[in-house]
Amino acid sequence: ESTSNIGQVYYCNDEFLNHSAVNPAFSLLASVSKTKDYAEQFNYFGEAERDSLFNGLYPVKGENTAELLKTKRPNILIILMEGFGGAMVESLGGVKGASPNIDQLSKEGIWFSRCYANSFRTDRGTICTFSGYQSFPDLSVMKIPAKSRTLPSIAEKLAKEGYRTDFLYGGDINFTNMKSYLLGSGYQHLTADIDFPSSQRQNAWGVNDDITFDYLYDQLIGRKESPWHTAFLTLSSHEPFEVPFHKLEEARPNAFAFTDDCLGRFVERIRKTPVWDNLLIVCLPDHGFYYPEEGHPQDERIHRIPMLWLGGAIKQPMVVNKIMNQTDMAATLLAQMGISHEEFSFSRNVLGEEYTYPFAYWTFGGGFAFADSTGVTLFDVNADRPILERPAADKNRILRGKAILQSSYDDLGAR
Repeated sequence: ESTSNIGQVYYCNDEFLNHSAVNPAFSLLASVSKTKDYAEQFNYFGEAERDSLFNGLYPVKGENTAELLKTKRPNILIILMEGFGGAMVESLGGVKGASPNIDQLSKEGIWFSRCYANSFRTDRGTICTFSGYQSFPDLSVMKIPAKSRTLPSIAEKLAKEGYRTDFLYGGDINFTNMKSYLLGSGYQHLTADIDFPSSQRQNAWGVNDDITFDYLYDQLIGRKESPWHTAFLTLSSHEPFEVPFHKLEEARPNAFAFTDDCLGRFVERIRKTPVWDNLLIVCLPDHGFYYPEEGHPQDERIHRIPMLWLGGAIKQPMVVNKIMNQTDMAATLLAQMGISHEEFSFSRNVLGEEYTYPFAYWTFGGGFAFADSTGVTLFDVNADRPILERPAADKNRILRGKAILQSSYDDLGAR
């Protein structure tokens, strides 16, 4: 169950009206609990050294080196797939039989094969995806509305271009303050568990993916106005992994196979309608999944995630093998549409001419990781030492990771 948060009284896209609806006593207590000076955390370097290490890691300009879309204004569906990391994708070395549809569809669209999640929880991954914003080892920006409402967002940018925006989730949209973030980031209409009859809320978290995918299909084919942007957060590939589907013996991979099956059936249905012709579907997970439970739970294997673009708006199939993060989806998408993304300061256009140093960065409780062509380093920020370095120690990975961590907190503190 979601605990009380200000998102429960948010009801529109007007921030003034939303704040007017919040109980003043609640606001006072919430504010007192979040008085930390974020800019003072993790001050590893003086400003000149920090800037020298950080400068150039996140380029914001540059022409595209490849054009992926047939049109600059497709209708856009972003499917955020609960926990569906590479550990559950067979073509990425994951569980056999859990992702046949994703593996097949990857041959038909734009397949980003070396993408990494920035964090380990849905509230963090949602911010990373839709705002292209950095993750943190000891806080969730979604739970701090005074900060989250200052972030750029894909929905807000598209709304300014005339897009209608909406968000679909089969669970409790008040969980972890999600509702306040979504309304504040430009989603004009929200659909959640309470919008479905109680008979369809069979999952402990809400409505299973077969029902929400069917709902999504009906909504899309019934639309008369264009352009639109819809975001959809799936649910069934989450514990307790109880789904109306029986393909794999073990419950966890079977739940992921269920979501994969729902996705495959949805794509095949929508492909046969006129909606497909001007449609861009972006599929990526909110975070990875620790399975099988061996090795470090925050290792590269766990944080590697698939990202797939498909639909009638795609020019032709393509594989992008550059190391990248899920935060980079925002800048890459907007750049393909010819829309400025300069305010997305932690998001890179991976198909831009300035993207010359591919790397990935992610955080977890008490640490961060940095991966590039030389290998990967997991770093414990409390002990101030590496947890894992593979294939060999590299001080540059540590220095750059620290510079990103410090710059992230500086940015958050300034908001």
